[in-house]
Amino acid sequence: CLAEGPPSMLETATDRVTAIARARDIAEDDAFRAALADLIAFPTDASHPDAPLQAYLAHVAQGFGAMGFQTQQLSADGHPFLLASRIEDPDRPTVLGYAHGDTVPGMEGRWAEGRNPWQLTEDSATGRWYGRGIADNKGQMLVNMTALQAVIAERGSLGFNAHVLIEMGEEIGSPGLRKLCAQLKPRLKADLLIASDGPRIATDRPTIFLGARGGATFRLRLTRRNGGRHSGNFGGALRNPALELAHALASMTTPTGALRVRGWVPEAVPDAARAALAGLTPAGGEVDPDWGAEGLTPAERIHAWNSAEILAFSTGDIAQPVNAIPASAEAVVQLRYIPGIDDTKLGAALRAYLDSHGHPDIEIEEQGPRFRASATPVDHPAARFAAASLEQTSGTPPVVLPSLGGSLPNDIFTEGLGLPTIWVPHSYPGCSQHAPDEHLPRALFADAAGLMAGLYWDLGSASKSALAGG
Repeated sequence: CLAEGPPSMLETATDRVTAIARARDIAEDDAFRAALADLIAFPTDASHPDAPLQAYLAHVAQGFGAMGFQTQQLSADGHPFLLASRIEDPDRPTVLGYAHGDTVPGMEGRWAEGRNPWQLTEDSATGRWYGRGIADNKGQMLVNMTALQAVIAERGSLGFNAHVLIEMGEEIGSPGLRKLCAQLKPRLKADLLIASDGPRIATDRPTIFLGARGGATFRLRLTRRNGGRHSGNFGGALRNPALELAHALASMTTPTGALRVRGWVPEAVPDAARAALAGLTPAGGEVDPDWGAEGLTPAERIHAWNSAEILAFSTGDIAQPVNAIPASAEAVVQLRYIPGIDDTKLGAALRAYLDSHGHPDIEIEEQGPRFRASATPVDHPAARFAAASLEQTSGTPPVVLPSLGGSLPNDIFTEGLGLPTIWVPHSYPGCSQHAPDEHLPRALFADAAGLMAGLYWDLGSASKSALAGG
C-alpha cells in the first residue's frame, strides 16, 4: 500500500509521529473541551429564524485566524458562509475543506437527565460527551481544526494550500451553497476535497466514504370527500382512502422491502463497490439481514443500492379515533439513490407506477430539499492516498465506502467544482444525531485528531500528480 500512498511517510516518520501525538494531546486537553463547549453553546438551529448563525461564523473565524488563515464571511441567497484560506505556495497541492455549523432543532425537554442540548455535558460513567451538534457537525469540524493546528505547529507550515468553506444551512438543504461555489469556482480551484461528516462504520474502525446517496422526498395525498362518513352506515360500500393509500404504498416494494418502482431501481452494484464492501457489517450491526433487495448484502443495500422508506402516514385521528371512514390520507415517502439513476425523472417514474397499478387519483408533490447522488471512484488515486495515510497512522486498513448511506451536498464538489471527494467521518452509528441525547465518546476525539494530523502531514509532502494519478 505504501507505493500507492504518500511518498513522505517513511522519509519524515519521526516528525509525522510527533505531529500526530501533538494533535492527540490537544484533543485530550481541557482547552479542547472548552472550545467544543463554546461551539455547542451557539443554538444554531438552521430552521429557527433568530439562530445566531453569523455570530457562530465570526467565532469560528477567530480560530482560523489564529492559525494564519485569511477569513471572509460571505452570503448567497440570503444565507451566511465563512471561507478560511491559507495559501502557502501556488505550486503545492490545494485542499478544500468543508463543514457546517448549523444543526437540527435542539429538542429541549426530551434529553435524558434534563440535559441542555446547548451545553456540553459529560457522563463520567460512559465517557460520553453530550450536546447538539457535537457529532453533526461542530465536533467533527473542531477535530480537523485541531489536526491543522498540530501540523502547523510541528512543521511550521501545512505544506499545502487550504481553503475551508463552512455553511450554516446543511440541515435545510444547503441553500445558497451551489450558487456560492459556482461564483467562487476559480478561487476554490483545488486538487481534492477533504471533509468530515456522518458516522464511521463503527467507533473503532477508521472509515472513508467517497460520496453520498441522493435523497428525494415525496408527499402522497388521496382525498375522496369532504368529511368522514359513518363506518357502520357506509362501511363496505364507500372507498376508504386510508386503505387505498396503504395498498399503493405496500405495492412499491416486495413484502421484504425490495423496490419495485421502475426508474427507482439501479441496474447493478458496480464491481468495485462490491469488492470494497465485501465482508462489511454496516450500521453497527443493527440491520435486518433478510430485508431489502434480494441477492445483496446489508452493506450493499445501504452503500451501493436504492431504498424507499415511508417516513410518515396520516389519516383520521390516531389519538382519538371515531367511528368514521376518513375523508383523506397522506404519506411521506423518501427515496435514497446511488449515482446512475436519472434523478430528473423520479417524480415521473412514481406517477407512472401508481397509474399503472390503479392509483391515478393519488396526488404527488415533491417536498423539501433534493440532494443529488455523487461519488468518487473507489480506485481513484486520491482515495488510495487517503486510505494509505490512515492505515499508516492506525496500523489497520480503513473501511472504504463507495457512498454514505445518507445524503450530503457532495455533488456540488464533484460536479460543480470537479473535485475528487474524500470524507473521513469522526462520529459513529449510535451517536443519536438528529435526535435527543446527541453524543460522542470522549476518546474518539483524540483518535480522530491523530488520523487527520497524519493525513494533513502526508498531504504536505505529496505532489499534485500523486493525488491525480499522474
